Amino acid sequence: MTNSILASPALILIIAGLLLPLLPATLRSLALLAAPLVALLMVWQVPDGTVVTVSYLGFELAPMKGDKLSRLFATVFAVMAFAGGLFALNQKRTSELAAAFVYAGGAIGVAFAGDLITVFVFWELMAIASTLVLWSAGPSARSAGLRYAAIHFLGGVILMAGIAGEVAVSGSVAFVPLDISTTPRKLILLGFLINAAATPLSAWLPDAYPEASWSGMVFLSAFTTKTAVYVLIRGFPGTEILIWIGLAMVFYGIIYAILENDMRRILAYSIVNQVGFMVTGVGIGTQMAINGAASHAFAHIIYKALLLMAAGSVLFMTGKRNCTDLGGLFRTMPLTTICGIIGALAISSFPLTSGFVSKSMVTQGAADQHMATVWFLLEAASAGVFLHAGIKFPWFVFFQKDSGLRPSDPPWNMRAAMILCSAICIGLGVMPQPLYDMLPYPVAYVPYTTSHVMLQLQLLLFSGLAFFLMLGLLKRTMTITLDVDWLWRTPGAALMRALDGAAGSVASASAVLSRSVVTVIQTRLRRHHGPDGVFGRAWPTGTMAFWTTIMLGAYLVLSYI
Repeated sequence: MTNSILASPALILIIAGLLLPLLPATLRSLALLAAPLVALLMVWQVPDGTVVTVSYLGFELAPMKGDKLSRLFATVFAVMAFAGGLFALNQKRTSELAAAFVYAGGAIGVAFAGDLITVFVFWELMAIASTLVLWSAGPSARSAGLRYAAIHFLGGVILMAGIAGEVAVSGSVAFVPLDISTTPRKLILLGFLINAAATPLSAWLPDAYPEASWSGMVFLSAFTTKTAVYVLIRGFPGTEILIWIGLAMVFYGIIYAILENDMRRILAYSIVNQVGFMVTGVGIGTQMAINGAASHAFAHIIYKALLLMAAGSVLFMTGKRNCTDLGGLFRTMPLTTICGIIGALAISSFPLTSGFVSKSMVTQGAADQHMATVWFLLEAASAGVFLHAGIKFPWFVFFQKDSGLRPSDPPWNMRAAMILCSAICIGLGVMPQPLYDMLPYPVAYVPYTTSHVMLQLQLLLFSGLAFFLMLGLLKRTMTITLDVDWLWRTPGAALMRALDGAAGSVASASAVLSRSVVTVIQTRLRRHHGPDGVFGRAWPTGTMAFWTTIMLGAYLVLSYI
C-alpha cells in the first residue's frame, strides 16, 4: 500500500495527456500506447480499502479507495484508453488526443474516488476534457460542443448543489449508498442521471457525439455514460425509480435509432438504449442485477467502441456518414465489415459474444424478483436492439445497394484496434469467467443453458425476419428526426432572442431615463451653483462681511443657550 497520490492510475493518464502536445511524433505514438498500459498495471496494484487520505476544509477526503467494483471499471477504462489510442495513432490533432487521455484519467479518478468531493472534481475534469475532444473536430462541432458543455456544466452545478446540501445535512462527504429521502440526495441523483443521458435529457448525446472526429467519438462513447453507471451503482443501488427511467431509455434509444439515417447517430442512440439496460439493473438492485449492470457496462464499452471504430473507419476512408450514401463496402473493406458484424452481434446479445453473457444477467435479475413486466420489456428490447444495431447498421453501411464506393480497409493501427476489440468481444462470450471474477459479487449464473440460448436465438431470428419484411419501410431517406433538443434549439433559442431583445429595450430605456434624470440634476445644480447661481456668483465683500458677522453672532447666542 502506498500513501502517495502520485501512485494514482488516473494521474498517469492525465499527465500523459498534458505532455502529448509537447512530444515529437514518434514519442507521442509510444506514449499513446504505453501510458494506458502503465495505468492498467497500476489499477491492479490498488488494494481494497482507502489508499490515500487528504485533509481539506476540515473534511477527510479519500482520493483513492479500491474495491472490486472500482477495479472493474478502472480496468475497462484503461483498456479503452489503449484501444482508442491505438485506433487514433493517425489522428493529426494532438489537442484531441491530449484531451482524450485527460478524459480517460478523469473517469479512472471517479472510479477510485472514496468521497463526493473527489467525485465532483474528476466529474468536472471529464466534462471539460470531453468538450475539448468534441471541439477538436473543428468548426463544424463548435455549436454542438457549446450545447454539450451547457448540459454538462448544468449537471455539474446540480451535482455540486446536492453535495453541498448533503454535507450540510449529514456532515459527511463519504461516497456510500444513498437513498432519495432528502432534496440534496435527489439533486445528486439528478446530476448523475444527466451524465447517464437519462430520458428526457438524452438528446445531448446524439446531438454531440456524432459531430466528433472519426476517432473522437470512440473516446466519447466509453467514459461519460459508463462513469455515470458506476456512480449510480455505487450511490443508488435498488432505487426503484431507476427501473422505469432505464426502461424509458431502452425504448427511446431503439425508436430513434430505427428512424436515423446517419450511421453514427444510429450508434449514438444505441448508447442510450444500452445504458438503459444498465440503469434498470441498478434500479432492481439485487446482487444478480448489479453484477449484470457492471458486467454489461464493461462489455458495452468494448463492443460499442468496436462498432464506432468500424463506423469511424468508413468515415475516415470515404468521408461519408449517411446510410443513403453508403452500401456495398464489404467488397473492398472486408476486415472492417467482419469487425462491424462482430460488434453488431455483441450488442445484440448473440450467443458466444460478450453481450450475451452480460445483458442476460440484468433480465435474470428481474426474473429472480418476479418482475414480469420488467422482464418482458427487457426481452422485447433485446429484439429491438438487434433490429437497429445488429442488422440495420451493418446492412445499410456494408451491404444493401452498391454505392459505387471502393475504399480499402483503414491503416494497420485502426485494423489492429478493431481486431483487439473483436477478440475481447468473442473471448468474453466464449469464456466469461474472467469477467465474472472481477464483478463485485460472487457469480452463480450459467448463461449457456438450452432454454436461454433458444430464447435468445428465437428473439434475434424473429427480429431479423421483421427487418427484412419491413425493409421497404426501413430504407433511409434524407430526413431530420426531431428530438427533445428541439425545445432548446428552436423555441428555446427564440425565447433567448426575445429576452435578449427585451433586455436591450429595457437597457435603452434605462439609459434614456438616466440621461434625462442626470440632465435635470445638472440643470438644477447649475441654476444654484453655476456662474450665475445664487451660490456660485461673486458677492460684494461688504455683503460677505455682513453675513459672517450675523453667523458669528448666532453662534454666540446659541452657545450661551
